[in-house]
Amino acid sequence: MNDAQTEFETLEDLTGLRFSWNTIPSSKAEAVECSAPMGCLYQPLRPVEQPVVLNSLPVICKSCNSILNPFTQPNLGTRQWTCPFCSARNIFSTATIAQNEIPYECSPSGLNVEYVLPSPYGQQPLVVLFIVDLCVDEDSLAALKESLLVAISLLPPNTLVGLITYGKNVNVHEIGHQDYSSMHTFNGAKEYTPAEIEDSLGLISRAGRPQQPAQTQQSPAGRYVQQLAICEFNLQLQIESLKADSFPIAKQSRPTRATGAAINVATHLLGASFPKTAANMFLFSGGPCTYGPGAIVSTKLRDPIRSHNDLLNDSSAAKEFKKNQQYYQNIATKAAVNGHTIDIMIGSYDQTGLTEMESLVDKTGGSVVQTDSYTSAIFKQSFQRMFSLRGDIEESAIAFNATLEVKVSNNLKINGLVGHGTSLLRKTPTVSEIKVGLGGTDAWKLGSVNPHSTYALYFELAGAASNSPFATFQFILQYQHLDGTRRLHVTTVQKNVSQGKPSLISNFDQEAAAVLVAREAVDKTMRDDSVDLLRWVDKILVDLCANFSRFIPNQASSLTMPPTLNFFPQFMYHLRRSTFVQVFNSSPDETSFYRHCFLTEDCTNALLMIQPSLTAYELDKDPFPVLLDSESIKMNRILILDTFFHLLIFHGSQIAEWRREKYQEKPDYEYFKEFLDLPKQEAADILVDRFPLPRFIDTEEGGSQARFLMSKLNPSTSYKELDNLNAFANGARGAVGAVVFTDDVSLQTFMKYVNEAIVKTS
Repeated sequence: MNDAQTEFETLEDLTGLRFSWNTIPSSKAEAVECSAPMGCLYQPLRPVEQPVVLNSLPVICKSCNSILNPFTQPNLGTRQWTCPFCSARNIFSTATIAQNEIPYECSPSGLNVEYVLPSPYGQQPLVVLFIVDLCVDEDSLAALKESLLVAISLLPPNTLVGLITYGKNVNVHEIGHQDYSSMHTFNGAKEYTPAEIEDSLGLISRAGRPQQPAQTQQSPAGRYVQQLAICEFNLQLQIESLKADSFPIAKQSRPTRATGAAINVATHLLGASFPKTAANMFLFSGGPCTYGPGAIVSTKLRDPIRSHNDLLNDSSAAKEFKKNQQYYQNIATKAAVNGHTIDIMIGSYDQTGLTEMESLVDKTGGSVVQTDSYTSAIFKQSFQRMFSLRGDIEESAIAFNATLEVKVSNNLKINGLVGHGTSLLRKTPTVSEIKVGLGGTDAWKLGSVNPHSTYALYFELAGAASNSPFATFQFILQYQHLDGTRRLHVTTVQKNVSQGKPSLISNFDQEAAAVLVAREAVDKTMRDDSVDLLRWVDKILVDLCANFSRFIPNQASSLTMPPTLNFFPQFMYHLRRSTFVQVFNSSPDETSFYRHCFLTEDCTNALLMIQPSLTAYELDKDPFPVLLDSESIKMNRILILDTFFHLLIFHGSQIAEWRREKYQEKPDYEYFKEFLDLPKQEAADILVDRFPLPRFIDTEEGGSQARFLMSKLNPSTSYKELDNLNAFANGARGAVGAVVFTDDVSLQTFMKYVNEAIVKTS
């Protein structure tokens, strides 16, 4: 790792920020030559060693509302400070400089500061609403009920909780009464308006106005959403007594499941009862929606669930998809405006309609856990981990009902954000901003923000020329903490303006740039399937390398790339083959899940999704990283592949043979047993912090699940690359690795084409 990369990671540890260009272009012509986007990855709640929390109000610029930071110019003599964003002069209050000392925020340690704000409404507890699918088999329902009871036991006593169940109909359970249990039922086939839901649940007064939200047992909302300390016993009884949906299922049919109606009722219940406050809805879906609004397939098993091919080539399927997508987007927008978060917990082999529903999580900052069943360890552990974070008020690092505002100095302007949030328009977007789909705003509603939540922000130079030697950035996250307080998290950094190409490329962070390119690519394809992403990615790669490499025109062998650019081409190669760009062999729901996670994670995890890591284990050797290449497969080697979504242990043919002969169980081969255990221990260490938990696969050469490894490897020994397959079959096996049967070109062939394109661009 070079010194520049270490510096980038140090800044990330201090502030949660990674910039693609750590020196800002000095002109628009220079910015065009940069090719890769000018932007940053911001992880606002990234854990830091010594967090700074101030119990005071921030000092705010009277002109642009930016917040006091280390890049202001304070003058204690005149009691003034100059704003680095708008250059306005502000006066310190007497209280601020009472000790005749420069405020802490102006010190070099004030890059990352959090304020605890006084709230006129007092401390607001978190609202948690469970939306439970009853159209699952008995084993899954029993496991789900067990997980719900564990989750409830982990929540703070002042949490407000509620329960909705659904099958063919939607049931809102009354949990606020200790003497009896009842529920209100809604027709799953109907798309209810907010007024109809509020009137049916008694949330509208006789004067026709919504009842004022309250947190007492006597309030109208308290019948359905009540403080856990009051309703815990009743809620547990209702969960324990849940039974599968009573409507019969015809032969060769799917259950009648009204998922769309359930999430509509839940969103309007919380919107009427707890607007503009922190609330978390957990939607449990055990199969596709087959009934009412949002239905993606009929109940007849002979009717297949839509595929990528259907959405591209079947006009009726595409029309139905767009209608359902719009239905959920309308619900998501209402939830986002109120600061409510929707998490989706999937326990189904079938697709459930996540692709149609993805706006529910994307717009509200929610999470997705996708598993085959609620009985699986992946679901149980992932779900419990979510509530462990919500259960410890003192240690919790989750933000709710969050809003992010970004400020930049006058020599820059904001192009937009790619990540999970909803734009809060502060200015009219330009034609170019609308065209790239990044929006025209400087503020976003984020819903909930976890410690791993990361947002990609894109910038460009302002129209007017500037002589400023610096560019300043400030990120202001306002949110509700789990303890009920309102908080303001402020991160401010400053970057130098370049003095020419050498200073630009020497401060280029190729890892952050690769993730920013990939995020924009994902955003483009989610907005417009017709975009030629491969051509767009290739153009960025070729232009960037051509502008900053040394070469003799038309001589590919003369090409020399700077060290800060040497890994960028292989990142782009793996991006082109990734599940974010390629949808072959994936269902629409799988593609949505992968893209959702990618748009959530920090730079390190996002790079892992683009280019997975591969670690080798050999007898009498320490574990060592190897190339993600088919040549890395050896008969006497164990490999661990980490794709973020999958954790795979692969045993070479010789190791697999010894394992089948059970040498590990013989006293004289204790060392072999320890050797087999080493990768498992490494896998266990990875699983500790990963969310959602990856799928664990233990396989061997020739095994059916080895395909997960083969699909990620650079096929340098594919049947197209090898000159003599007969030689391979007859003994060259140990020297050349494993044959990968794919039509994809290898990294070596890809780089040959890229190098030829670079030297021709002159």
